[in-house]
Formats: sequence, C-alpha cells, structure tokens
Amino acid sequence: MRWSASALRSTSSPLLLRSEPSSAAEAPMKAYNGNHYCLYNKRFSSFALFEGITSIGINPYEISSKYCRSDGDSALLLELRRWSIDHLPTAALKESTLQLRSVKVGVVFDLVCKVLHVCETSNGGRILFVWDGTDAPPLQFQGNLDNGLDQDPLHLEELPLSREVLCSFPPVGTVLRVFSNKVFKEFSHLQESQHWVRLCNMNCEVLSGVWKGILGPSSKVRLLSNVDDSVLDSLMNYDERMMSSAKRVPLTCFPAPSHILEVNHENAVYSTLMDSLTHNEIVHRSKCIVRVVAACPWHVEHLRSPVTGRYRVKVTLEDPTARIHAYIVREDAARFFGASPEQDLAHNMNALLGIAEGASGEGGNSTYRDPPWVWCCLRSYYLEESDPWGTRRYRICDTELVG
Repeated sequence: MRWSASALRSTSSPLLLRSEPSSAAEAPMKAYNGNHYCLYNKRFSSFALFEGITSIGINPYEISSKYCRSDGDSALLLELRRWSIDHLPTAALKESTLQLRSVKVGVVFDLVCKVLHVCETSNGGRILFVWDGTDAPPLQFQGNLDNGLDQDPLHLEELPLSREVLCSFPPVGTVLRVFSNKVFKEFSHLQESQHWVRLCNMNCEVLSGVWKGILGPSSKVRLLSNVDDSVLDSLMNYDERMMSSAKRVPLTCFPAPSHILEVNHENAVYSTLMDSLTHNEIVHRSKCIVRVVAACPWHVEHLRSPVTGRYRVKVTLEDPTARIHAYIVREDAARFFGASPEQDLAHNMNALLGIAEGASGEGGNSTYRDPPWVWCCLRSYYLEESDPWGTRRYRICDTELVG
C-alpha cells in the first residue's frame, strides 16, 4: 500500500489517496472546467479529506469506507499543507495580498514587503522591520490621556535603533514591526542584507496605538526576486509617490490638514519625521504634517508651571513614518498657546488631541480619540556636546494654536 498526496487548489483541501502499487494509475487527478477531480477505484483505493492550510488539525472531515490511518499520515499532511502555501494559484495570491495601507485588526493576509532590519528579542524570537512604500491607517486611541503614549514604534523596549539603522530606512511610508516567536530558515538571508519577501498568513494587532504585525504557526516567509512582478509594482508606485509633492504627505490627509494649527514658515519644504530623524545636521528645522496623539500635561489648568508660571508641555507626535516626543516651552510656548483666547484654550486643546465635544473629562477615557492631521514646525537641539546624537531633542516652534 502507498499514499499519494494532492491538493484540491480550488478549495485548498489536502487529499490523501492510498492505492495498491499496481493500481496507482487507476486513481488519477484530473481537471475539468477549471475544477480538480480525483478518480479512484473502490476495490483498491481509499481516501481522506482534511482541512486546508488554515488548520492545524489532523482529523479528516471525510473518508472512504476502506480508509485506515497509518503512522506517516500526520507528517505527510504537514508537508502537503506547506506545499499548498508555496503553490497557491496566482488569483488566490492576489486575493489574499494586502498593502500596509489596507491592514485591519484580525484579518489574515499576505504582505509583499522589503525587510529593512531584523533584530532578536529577549525570548529568542525575531522582530522584522518591514516596508512597502504605503502608509498604514492612522489609529484611534482609547484610554486616559494622563497615562500618555510613551512607546515609539521605531524603538524596542530594550534598546533604541541606532542612527545607522534609521538612516537605512526610506523617508516615506510606514515601517511596520512584525513579531515572530518562530525563527524561520529564511531569516538568515534577511539578516545579511535588505530583501523583498512575501509574508504569508500574517495578521496585525494594535499595541499602544501602534500597528504590530504577527507571524503565527501557519505563517510562511517566501524570499522574492528583485524582478518579481509584485516587487516591481511596489517600487513603481513608490517612485511615483516620491516624484509628487502631493503624494509624499500622509495618504489619509485628504483633502488638507486641519487649520487648528498655523505655521509661519509657508515657504519651508515639507519633511516627514523620518526625514528629520535621518537629517545629516543635528540642529535643523523642519515643517511636518503630524498628529498630536498625546500631551503631558493636557489639562488647561496644568499647562503652566506652578513655579515659574510659564507654559511647559511634552507632546507625542506621529506621522506614518515615525513617532517622536517634542516639547513646547519658553517663548515658543507663549507663541503656541498665546494665539488662543483664554476661554477657548480648553476647546482648542481638545480638538488638537481629537477629544470629541462632550466626551469624558478624564482625557476621553470612555470614548475614542481621533487626532486630526496638522502642520507644525520642529526645531532639533541636543543636551550634551559630548553625545549630540544620543541627546537630541525636539521643540515645536513658529506654530500657533488658533482653533
């Protein structure tokens, strides 16, 4: 007796077919009108049908009367499911493939992307920093603003990414962190240089208001050639985006940023936060389109220092490329908050942070916040001459909260 293995590609269902050596030819796989059929001789053959690549179960959902499980069935089934992932029809690949701009929580999909960097986690897993040239959807936030949002999506809990690594990242498009507890054999190629891949059967979650990719037990990593059609399409779309000043801005910032903030550098060139993070000068100014996703303090009565009476606020800014902290202090703070009448300041701060009218007074704790896209000017500086890059900070400047 022997097993032959096939996959019904129209249903992604593995089929295990057992037949006598002399009668194997009497149980062929055939295609008719685009569908696949298996013909078998009841006298000599038996079969079992199992769930496809999305399942880990080893119990068949349909069997023939003569089917009897053998010791090698489980291993053969596992290999057949792996084969099915690598040999999906082109139509199925296109249907299951999403770009970063279309990701959703809880949806299993394939992602064609470039792996920019790989690092190891404390538990022996891996984090892939991947990019496809598009912008992940901006997220809404729920929770108490007093807790802030301290996690930077481009930094790890143990150690920030080095400037050398950041400078290898493209200036436009989201860099997504993809976590994997399993070490795939393809990771050895990805650690040597940046490489295009197809991440199969992955999904996304949200952590601290940041998209997080997950590779699970059924996921697969496929290395792609630089001349693969899907890779060439991604590069062509990115090149078109880079040639258009209108397309470089966040893709969800349509038709224009909110006018709640005004900047006084109308002629300044637009920069992404990644442009600024990788700028070759430590001290520079940039004009960005961002969302103010957190502020500390954010209550109007606490914006001024109880000691000096001056404004001092730490804000968290994000765009599709990065998330940073910036400070509103001294003369820049007087200009920023001074443009709003005292009676309108609370309303304007709520609008800037995306707190809806009538929401809970505890930082929108019971509602979702959706901060608008706004223009702002940033100025970088450093705290220690002995370590300028390591102590670099940002201040908001030449920007007014006008409501």
